[in-house]
Amino acid sequence: MTTCSVPLTPVPGPRGLPVLGNLPEFGRDPLAFLTRLRDEFGDAVRWSLGPRPSLFLSHPEHIAELLGARERAYDILDIGWAFKRVVGQSVIMSKGEDWRRKRSLVQPTVRPRQVRAYAATMVDCARSAADGWRDGDRVDVRHQMALITQRVVLRCLFGNDLGDRTRALADAMNVAEQVIGAELRGMSLFLPGWVTTPARQRLRAAVSTIDAEVHRLIRARLREGRPQGGGAEAGRDDLLSRLLAARDEQGRPLSPREVRDEAVTLWAAGHETTSTALTWTWHLLSASPSARDRLETELDRVLGGRPPTIDDHDRLTWTQQIVKEALRLYPPAWLLAGVAREGATLGGTRLPAGTVVWCSPWTTHRDPRWFPRSTEFRPERWDGDSPDPVPDHAWYPFGGGQRTCLGARFAQVEAVLVLATLAQRFRLDLPPTPVTPRAALLLQPSAPLLATVRATGR
Repeated sequence: MTTCSVPLTPVPGPRGLPVLGNLPEFGRDPLAFLTRLRDEFGDAVRWSLGPRPSLFLSHPEHIAELLGARERAYDILDIGWAFKRVVGQSVIMSKGEDWRRKRSLVQPTVRPRQVRAYAATMVDCARSAADGWRDGDRVDVRHQMALITQRVVLRCLFGNDLGDRTRALADAMNVAEQVIGAELRGMSLFLPGWVTTPARQRLRAAVSTIDAEVHRLIRARLREGRPQGGGAEAGRDDLLSRLLAARDEQGRPLSPREVRDEAVTLWAAGHETTSTALTWTWHLLSASPSARDRLETELDRVLGGRPPTIDDHDRLTWTQQIVKEALRLYPPAWLLAGVAREGATLGGTRLPAGTVVWCSPWTTHRDPRWFPRSTEFRPERWDGDSPDPVPDHAWYPFGGGQRTCLGARFAQVEAVLVLATLAQRFRLDLPPTPVTPRAALLLQPSAPLLATVRATGR
């Protein structure tokens, strides 16, 4: 548990409307609204999202205490029908004993040793994409990064690319992301599940497509014979095989429905989060010639023209810093929350039960108190000898505490290796125009990023 030395003194935030509270202002521009809470009101601000009393945190010590106590003193926030429809009762939505059991079964599938085994797949998928690029091509950066990360996660999760079904699954997941993001910002967040809207009809169809394919794969694996003691014994070493092989302390496996929920969650998180981070990384590099030159110099020195491997990861320090700085400026998961239980305290202050306590990597990562020149892309701020050390929990793109994103290591290694593989051969030049982020389920560019491919000659 993380203790806090900074007293919590909540202050009232902007007045809201009856019933709706601050939802209209939040829905119009969540990032601007949360930044306003931080800048105009302080480190602990009371507000309301619809009828729910809320508290917004901006100080890293308060955030550290919140994230460190989420399993002990806070419940999972019910963030809407759409989100639950997609991820079901996976580990990210479970609590108590059910959460501890599922985490113990899922976590081994993404431990560093397993991530190491998937590194070659990450590089292979990036190389395959780069083989299709030509100098002077015009590409949609987000689309290209999504194709790579989707192929990575499908191969690591299911053991293959799924052939003709890949496009249908990708389209279904895109629909899910759009509907969930829209629901998080509007009144439909408070509608009961039995209310039917056009968006919910689209989501039901998308989830049916996802379920049909995932359950088909699960049934096929079960017909092969449930692997005992690990996927390798069955001749497979993908994440799905390991989920089916997992046993809890009583020797119980995950049910087919539980495997479905965890597989879909790993797929959604592993695909969208990394492709989003890479999209923003290329945007930032295009506007920073010095950072890009230093990246190419490092790749020449460390790799010498060969593809990267997992053994190169720790030596690609500047590449790692670029990814880390991109995650600071544009954290894909831009908002986190927990619901205070009876007796919850923060900074020595007791919180009313039911209070939704929020924190935002977007606002914390761009707070000039913790990051000098906070809106600038400066990977050098992560140098080991930087004169401005970053406070604990001022950078938390994957959350923190016991509920840190299980796929954090996978995502960071993938982003570094994919970036290194592509940047060896190409630059992506984007026009020098401002890009506005759109706060949906993830923090995405509000318009396509169309880049010109330039071969580096390496």
